[in-house]
Amino acid sequence: MARQASIAYHVEELLGTTVIATNPVAGGDICIATRARLGDGRSVFVKARPGAPAGFFATEASHLAWLAAAGADAAPTPAVLGYDQECLILEWVEAGRSSVEAAERLGRALAATHRAGAPVFGAEADGFIGPLPQPNTPSERWTEFYGRYRVEPYLRMAFNRGRLGADDANAICEVLDRIEDLAGPPEPPARVHGDLWSGNIIWAVDGQPRLVDPAAHGGHRESDLAMLALFGAPHLDRLLASYTEVHPLADGWRERIPLHQIHPILTHAALFGGGYGARAGQVARDLLSARARQASGANPA
Repeated sequence: MARQASIAYHVEELLGTTVIATNPVAGGDICIATRARLGDGRSVFVKARPGAPAGFFATEASHLAWLAAAGADAAPTPAVLGYDQECLILEWVEAGRSSVEAAERLGRALAATHRAGAPVFGAEADGFIGPLPQPNTPSERWTEFYGRYRVEPYLRMAFNRGRLGADDANAICEVLDRIEDLAGPPEPPARVHGDLWSGNIIWAVDGQPRLVDPAAHGGHRESDLAMLALFGAPHLDRLLASYTEVHPLADGWRERIPLHQIHPILTHAALFGGGYGARAGQVARDLLSARARQASGANPA
């Protein structure tokens, strides 16, 4: 009760209106998720995290706004209504069920978001991936950015926490040594969500999916698609087909998906341990084996 009263207080202070009820809702893994009903008849979604790192919610607010600024055809995000050090208030989006039509709509919208682009790989300020800090140092080349600021920090973190074995770490390091050969043709920086697993999509009742919980930056568009594939997303084949109709991908993009998945797998290894460290190592070895077969002209089958 005390926690909900504190959330209501933050909402009233930030929005200047009364809160008549609060109800915990699903989605509170790192943060406390709450639906607040306001005296003016609206409902809002509140994410709260007492003792949050400095800039935690300000960063999320700015990332949501940056994605929303991609244009009318881009994937929408919930409107930011207010934030402070311990909470973020968003418009309430009523969740429904996924559908083929909504997935196709999301594929086209995500393509428009990516095409909006970014000045560089990275961002003006560092951010977060889940609860972990995430460096966004601007870089001219994606291969440098990905190796230095997406893979290496979490490789070290997972290894230092005893959640990544030496053999697996060495395999990942070998991938980074070969990344210029594995990354495919260069692309300009895309405006990416940065943490686009299916749990960060709201399949809204109005049929227009919304993107939430971003780790947005200038990145490689294949990274968002690889994240969708990592844990699975509803009607993914139709989503990808609609995406490529709007913004075709370079040849070989499916073979590059594992390269882009090393980063999120390593963040999971650093956070949760379990089998994620071994999985990251196996992904790296599979990439190297596939590349060796291509170089020798061997049949992948």
